[in-house]
Amino acid sequence: MLRILPTVALLALWVWAFIDCLITPEDEIRYLPKVVWIIIVLFFPLVGSIAWLVAGKDRVGARSRRSVPWPSGPTAGYPEYERPQQRRVVAPDDDPEFLASLKRDNARHEDMLKQWEADLRRREEELRREENPEGGAKG
Repeated sequence: MLRILPTVALLALWVWAFIDCLITPEDEIRYLPKVVWIIIVLFFPLVGSIAWLVAGKDRVGARSRRSVPWPSGPTAGYPEYERPQQRRVVAPDDDPEFLASLKRDNARHEDMLKQWEADLRRREEELRREENPEGGAKG
């Protein structure tokens, strides 16, 4: 039994260090690239695991980056009734403000088109008067 205990402890340390090395983000790893640390821990179980735990992971920097209270985001830390209202994203064809703006634009474009047509009729009428000042037909 006593001979198995160190083997189980070494195996547990090795598995724990290997999994910790795999799931640690790249920006929390010190001195060597992540792939090199994985290879060291994989091929040298005792020395690699201890080296990883001592020198491989930036544990102090990781704690300071995680000092944001959970949950994070714009509504974190508020009770449900005091949370600032966030606007829900709506598809354009379901957004009443967007549809109203389309109707306003259509009405404005229709008015502009009617003004252009009236201006065109007025100019055509002026050209006809200039061509035929007597009001009679040419003959």
